[in-house]
Order: sequence, then structure tokens, then C-alpha cells
Amino acid sequence: MPPLALFDLDNTLIDRLGAFRLWAAEFAAGRGLGQDAVQWLVRLDADGSVPMDVFFARVRERFGLAEPVEELWRDYRGRLPYLVECRGGVLAGLDRLRAAGWAVGIVTNGMADNQTGKIRRTGLAGRVDGWAISGAEGVRKPDTRLFEIAAARCGAVLEGGWMVGDDPDKDVAGGHAAGLRTIWIDRGTGVTAPTADLAVDDVLAAVEALIRMPASGEAR
Repeated sequence: MPPLALFDLDNTLIDRLGAFRLWAAEFAAGRGLGQDAVQWLVRLDADGSVPMDVFFARVRERFGLAEPVEELWRDYRGRLPYLVECRGGVLAGLDRLRAAGWAVGIVTNGMADNQTGKIRRTGLAGRVDGWAISGAEGVRKPDTRLFEIAAARCGAVLEGGWMVGDDPDKDVAGGHAAGLRTIWIDRGTGVTAPTADLAVDDVLAAVEALIRMPASGEAR
């Protein structure tokens, strides 16, 4: 059975923060809210750490919007997949990883429509063997069951596998709890993940580290 490499989606394989900033600029411009609103929206989002129902309730209140929270959130989910990008180097790296004999998957929290849209529109769908999205499965990282679902979708098992992501709790601690070794993406935000097996500053470095490993997935 092939060794398994699971990847987080947002701010690991794709630049979710950059896409959110684009969305915030569009949202503010479309409603004539001004540049200060863009910065307020980015601060409120707190790098994706605020639940989006809470986020849009605050947005609606702040700007006196008529649309219900559910409509604002739905429109956001429909738009964001068109704003995210996955770098060509990352797509090529995943191709190389699979060619080296790895099963490659995505395990991500989020709404099914939003996350599936991102995976498909960025070209990631054709570069991985499967994915598991919390909104579709009813469990969220760091719950071990989401990692198990992702592994099964990839035709692999968790034993001997790796998890790559930027979140110390959901990706690193969650990956370890699932029996995976972990590579932490240090985005320079000031948080730390001291228990990660490897730490890199970019997902491309993580892919290269995995490719250099023997077929067993054991770190050299």
C-alpha cells in the first residue's frame, strides 16, 4: 500500500488569506464602504479563525446590511473559490509526489460547497487521490475520523503517513493523534508547533522533503 501524504487546504496548498483580502476589497467596493472597511473585515476574520456565521453577523450589524446572515455567507462561499489560487509549482510538486509512489490527499475544515469549489477551481482535484471536508463528513479536524476518511478516499491507511499543515492544533496535534507524522508550515504568524516532526516555511519545501524520503515514508 502506498505511503500517505495528507495536506491541509487553506493557507497550506492555497493562499486563503490572499483570496480573502481580494474578497474583502470587492465586498467593500460593491457597497461603497470605503478602504477602512476592507481592513476592518480582514482584522475581524483573524486569518480564518472566526466562524463565518459569527463573522457575517458582525458584518451585517456593523454596516447595517439588509441581507440575512445566511445570504451573505452563501454569497461569500460562491465567490471565494474564484479568488483562490494554487501556484503552478505546488501543482507540479503534487504530481511529482504521486509519481514517486505516494497517495496524496486533502483534509480540510469548512463548508462543503466552498472547499470543494476551491479544490476543483484551483486544479487540485486532478492532483490528489481524494479529499475529506468537515462540512460534508460531519466531523472536524482535529477529530481523528476526518483523517481516517481522507486516508480511505486515497486508498491508503494512516499508519506510516504524514500530515502537512499550518495549524498547530488541527494539523499537527490532530495528525499526531491520528497516528501520522507531521510537517508544520510556519507562516511567520508568531504561533509555534514544537511537536511537529518537521517545520518548513512553505508547502513546496514540505513536498520536496516527502519526495526525498524512501518509499516507506520514513524520514531520513
